[in-house]
Amino acid sequence: MAMRIDLHVHSNVSDGTDSPTRLVFAAQEAGLDVIGLCDHDTFDGITEAREAGRRIGLSVLPGVEMSTRYKDRPVHLLGYGCDPWNRPLLAELTKLRASRVERLQAFLDKLAELGLPLTEEDVAASRGLSPSLGRPHIADAMVAKGYVANRDEAFAMYLGDGKPAYVERYATPILEALALIRGAKGLAVIAHPWGPGAKDVLTGDALAELAKAGLEGIEVDHTDHDARSREMLTQLGARTGLIRTGSSDYHGTGKLHNPLGINVTRPTAYQEIVNRIAARGGVGPS
Repeated sequence: MAMRIDLHVHSNVSDGTDSPTRLVFAAQEAGLDVIGLCDHDTFDGITEAREAGRRIGLSVLPGVEMSTRYKDRPVHLLGYGCDPWNRPLLAELTKLRASRVERLQAFLDKLAELGLPLTEEDVAASRGLSPSLGRPHIADAMVAKGYVANRDEAFAMYLGDGKPAYVERYATPILEALALIRGAKGLAVIAHPWGPGAKDVLTGDALAELAKAGLEGIEVDHTDHDARSREMLTQLGARTGLIRTGSSDYHGTGKLHNPLGINVTRPTAYQEIVNRIAARGGVGPS
């Protein structure tokens, strides 16, 4: 039977709800053989996940999901196999995490104006020990207060891009992020490239330009993409020489429609990723 590979999942080290260990066990229960742990702007969950994976025989490919910007639009970039101690990359991830904290008060001010008061302590309670504060933690605090039913409602009504409580924050220019990932011996893949608001920016020409700048893959099979988008992205990837991946973008109970293994990566694509990381001395799966 073919390996089942889900290359984009999150733990509670960022905005997922499962600990890295619980995530690994849940992946095995879902029939997966490999996961790519890609928490937002941090590597902090990788060691725990890899240790849990070794205990039960599930491979963990280390990753990170960076917040980047391309033509003034947010683009999420997955970096696989990076050296987690690479100083330039670590410095940029620290800057990204700091920007998340800096905009918290602006979120709280806007929510208060909308009659939905929260305190920093409310958000801290939902954040737990995560070093990467995100909108999902604010959403969880809103759920705890009874303002909304779940994260999806919080984003749809208040926190999503362009919604009444949304606040902009710093994101790494994508060309700089591509260079940082490659400098850390990693491999860069754009996450959900045709998700809401991105399709008109990440065109075929744009993907070809980014491929020349160091992009090596695109996430094709994702719940944000319908069948037509997947077909077109597959063709674009083939024309631009990009590896095509698939994943759940699992967040535990934080995303209601993204169960582990709902989308998977072909074993041949996964092997190509692993081979390239090994050839440049990056960190492979364990």
